[in-house]
Amino acid sequence: MKIKLPHSTQNWLSIGGATIAIISFFMIVFLFVVSAFLDRGSSYLGLITYILLPAILVAGLILIPVGMLLKKRRIKEPEETHDLKWPRIDFNDQRHRNAFVIFSVGTTIFLFLSAVGSYEAFHFTESDEFCGTICHTVMKPEYTAYQNSPHSRVGCVECHVGSGADWYVKSKLSGLYQVYSVLAEAYPKPISTPIENLRPARETCEQCHWPEKFYDRKVRSMKHYLSDEQNTEWKIDLVLKIGGEHSAKGLEEGVHWHINKDVKIEYKARDHKRLDIPWVKYTDLASGETYIYEDEDDPLDEMEMDSLEVRTMDCMDCHNRPSHNYNPPAFFVNNAIAGGTIPKQLPEIKMLSMEICAETFTSTDSAMMYIENTIKEYYADYYPEITDTNSALIDQAVKGLQEEYSKNIFPEMNVKWDEYPNHIGHVEFDGCFRCHDDLHTTEEGKYIQKDCNQCHFIVGQGTPDSLQYASLDDYLEFQHPTDIDGVWQEFLCTDCHTGLNP
Repeated sequence: MKIKLPHSTQNWLSIGGATIAIISFFMIVFLFVVSAFLDRGSSYLGLITYILLPAILVAGLILIPVGMLLKKRRIKEPEETHDLKWPRIDFNDQRHRNAFVIFSVGTTIFLFLSAVGSYEAFHFTESDEFCGTICHTVMKPEYTAYQNSPHSRVGCVECHVGSGADWYVKSKLSGLYQVYSVLAEAYPKPISTPIENLRPARETCEQCHWPEKFYDRKVRSMKHYLSDEQNTEWKIDLVLKIGGEHSAKGLEEGVHWHINKDVKIEYKARDHKRLDIPWVKYTDLASGETYIYEDEDDPLDEMEMDSLEVRTMDCMDCHNRPSHNYNPPAFFVNNAIAGGTIPKQLPEIKMLSMEICAETFTSTDSAMMYIENTIKEYYADYYPEITDTNSALIDQAVKGLQEEYSKNIFPEMNVKWDEYPNHIGHVEFDGCFRCHDDLHTTEEGKYIQKDCNQCHFIVGQGTPDSLQYASLDDYLEFQHPTDIDGVWQEFLCTDCHTGLNP
């Protein structure tokens, strides 16, 4: 059977639409083969293949019937001018048969390709590449930190969306505004953490981290380096009380006692980042006993008490930077020296690195140049013998600091450690001390203690040549690496440590 196209298809609009659709179709097939079988491409290839080109193809297909309709209106014969509410379909008419075959075959192919394309487009928009690399400048800090986090093998959508259609729809609706913000350059620098819009931790984190099955205590070894000429090493070994003394005790004690199923902790925070917590409520779900702790130095006034949200404590109140943590210089320089990427044998490299990281830059490129020039000039001026005889150490220090800097500080987006406080710990940020400060008291005289041994205790500390160790059932009193006459017992760590201190 010879298929003859209707005369109405012979117009420039329909021909143009068909041409656009055919070209788009073959480009989609070609790019799909390139990405699927040749394993080549990038995040932009997926954007073009599964989103942009299908939209152009559909637009071309729409132009075909539009052109046909317009031409029919122009050349409509007099005997066909009477009103017909529905189109006539007569299979005895060859033109109708041809149109039906074209429509049926075309629709079948289109629906098949739409199903495949929709499936691929869905998976592409759910991929880590789509989340992290489509908007290079905007999402570079988050994507870089994510790739260097313990959750780098966990997909972005596993935490930011989770399972279920309702949160999928919410995330896509939120994404529309994010696309507009990027295109219009209306996004803030740095981008604020979406604290209010996060899905509850019980529906995301706890799909992998089962609270009732936390491990018992673990030992953590840390190395710090002082800002002296020798970059003196100071080691601390801690026993972290993650759970009970024995795994069988579960969450009866230790850090994760806060989310014990028999305990409910609620609080009110004054600020968006939840750094200022003047009100805490403890409820024993087994006995019904409750206590309310208020900051005796700065309690809530009546208006704040009525207006502030009561939040139930969950994982994210401490683990608020599980995948997008920007480490302070004191942390990432210590790690780099411990790992050997910044050479410890280079005199005063810790002090110099801290001074460099304290500077503010407008771009990453300018920061990289400043790091290189400053380190090389410093050792040329103060240690010329190293420059002359062992310049490889200096080059290693330059490369090491540049790598660590580029993973944690992003000048283009004004992103660095102090913009995103990490509530785990209590050294560079208040963290635990937001509540555990000896100032939150009840009417009965109970108070939330600042005793560090509630969460961990020290079993080893000191320099390599004078390490102190505690016995198996004992612990050491903290010794500050430099002599500050016990001031650390009266103040918070953050009164001195800002991320730029040793």
